[in-house]
Amino acid sequence: MDDLFLQLIVVCTCTFLGGFIDSISGGGGLITLPAYLAIGLPPHLAMGTNKLSSTAGTLTATIRYLRGGKIHLRTAAIAGAMALIGAVLGAHLNMVLNEEYLRYLLLAVLPVIAFITLKKKKNRGETDEHTLLKPSVLTILSMAIGFVIGTYDGFFGPGTGTFLIFLFTGLTRFDATTASGNAKVVNLMSNLSSLVTFAIAGKVLFILGLPGAVFGILGNYIGSGLALRYNTKVIRPMLIVSLILLFCKVAYDIVLPA
Repeated sequence: MDDLFLQLIVVCTCTFLGGFIDSISGGGGLITLPAYLAIGLPPHLAMGTNKLSSTAGTLTATIRYLRGGKIHLRTAAIAGAMALIGAVLGAHLNMVLNEEYLRYLLLAVLPVIAFITLKKKKNRGETDEHTLLKPSVLTILSMAIGFVIGTYDGFFGPGTGTFLIFLFTGLTRFDATTASGNAKVVNLMSNLSSLVTFAIAGKVLFILGLPGAVFGILGNYIGSGLALRYNTKVIRPMLIVSLILLFCKVAYDIVLPA
């Protein structure tokens, strides 16, 4: 009982913090998945249980962004559909390619992304910049973003939400808050698919996953509320935090491979 109580403290604390960060800038899985592994769950059981808590939290954040009018439904749906296709391809690539090369590439690219994020200044008309793009161009870019990041998610995974936000702001020109909302839709579709797969295989430990889901919901609710209220003032710093977490995770995996 004492062990279960300690496990619940670790899980609930980390799912709250991970949900808070993920709802704003993505990257919450860099906190929540290691928490499940740290308490001794086998990798597949940890991944499945983590999907339960992260899916519940992402659904909460998605609803808040939707109610706040900060999801561009058409592009989010297109990107989400393409992400599911890309994830299948990525999973197959994972079986035949060495992901070590991608780690080294990320180690070089992440500081550049962080620098661009810090240097990017908000324009007065930033919220409406995507309307300057032709609908056909916006559709093609959304398809490309969904497919590429979906493939990355299926092949490697860490930082998927953060990359989605970065691309939705940089390529499709959405403001940071709408980009974060769009990213939640894509992540939600991917998480639901993964959760069903793990649940069917019996790889979800509900005694830990359900409490984790409650605290993940709470973290996502608070985080998305702050993002909707303060917009770029909150999202940009949290993007940097997520990029730093991802950089540390990639560097750690290179130095101390599993």
